[in-house]
Amino acid sequence: MSTTDDAPRSSAASGDDDMPDIVDVVMEMDDADHGSPPPLPAIANPSLPAHLEALAGRARDYIEAASSANTRRAYAADWKHFSSWCRRQGIEMFPPDPQVAGLYIAACASGTATGDKKPNTVSTIERRLSSLSWNFAQRGQPLDRKDRHIATVMAGVRNTHASPPRQKEAILPEDLIAMLETLDRGTLRGLRDRAMLLLGFAGGLRRSEIVGLDVGSDQTEDGRGWVEIFADKGLLVTLRGKTGWREVEIGRGSSDATCPVVALQTWLRLARIAHGPLFRRVAGQGRAVGVDRLNDQEVARLVKRAALAAGVRGDLSEGERAKKFAGHSLRAGLASSAEVDERYVQKQLGHASAEMTRRYQRRRDRFRINLTKASGL
Repeated sequence: MSTTDDAPRSSAASGDDDMPDIVDVVMEMDDADHGSPPPLPAIANPSLPAHLEALAGRARDYIEAASSANTRRAYAADWKHFSSWCRRQGIEMFPPDPQVAGLYIAACASGTATGDKKPNTVSTIERRLSSLSWNFAQRGQPLDRKDRHIATVMAGVRNTHASPPRQKEAILPEDLIAMLETLDRGTLRGLRDRAMLLLGFAGGLRRSEIVGLDVGSDQTEDGRGWVEIFADKGLLVTLRGKTGWREVEIGRGSSDATCPVVALQTWLRLARIAHGPLFRRVAGQGRAVGVDRLNDQEVARLVKRAALAAGVRGDLSEGERAKKFAGHSLRAGLASSAEVDERYVQKQLGHASAEMTRRYQRRRDRFRINLTKASGL
């Protein structure tokens, strides 16, 4: 098990598992495309009175806050990808041309968009198209996604290349317990990682939600929520998402060894954290706590590292196992193992529909309702 210090790493060097969770990114982009119109950027205007410059800066801050950091990162990466393709083809990006967008989609699907000749998956192409639409709209030049050059090509791509979604392996309770045993309880890093795994699992939290938490409300500018611990019942997590605020209730476990509340209290007490980011970098061979908030990529790395160390899915090769686990494995684990009415799982995960919750359920009774027998056969 690796005990290297927590350190920032570039996305390019760390692989696909460090990219934003694809389901959440596509959903958020889709909301931007089909919901209310995306906000137009506060572009510098030479004729703007000097006394309004500060207000224009504040408007830019609000525009940035309209989407999550993960989504903005995906917007930027996809726009750069499209820009590079246009430049290599000698094609003008502006004004937005549906025929050019259709050709770009075809290039992505056929593997000719970049030099590696690797075709993009349908979900990646859909994300890129949503990103183009958003970026063009931000520049005041909307792209018509219903144009036949886009809609027909996209329909053909789906019919030709669509495949079942590749889902991360769910971390089930027995897996999580084995993973916890691989962590060093004698170091602050081990205690922190223990609290992160248990909180992420019991709350069904996204990795960005885990690291975005503060100890209390309104403590940092980049905080996305906070926790409130109740002596007897458990803890309440208040989260700020793209559709507003939501609360997640996390009850106490059946034993201290697997209780997320106990794990969090232990981490906070021994790390001497009373204000600011909940989960921080630990240096000095796991004994010195910094002030900086953890990057959400560290959650994916932690899940992968602990799952491999615990031997989860030992029936697979190490290479196959490494691809199976990431931050979403915790959310999928809760959805798959909680023996309660589905609507409670849906609420915990913050899903708008039961259908989305079912995508996270890797282990459920698919034949509970037998329409064959119900029809009299």
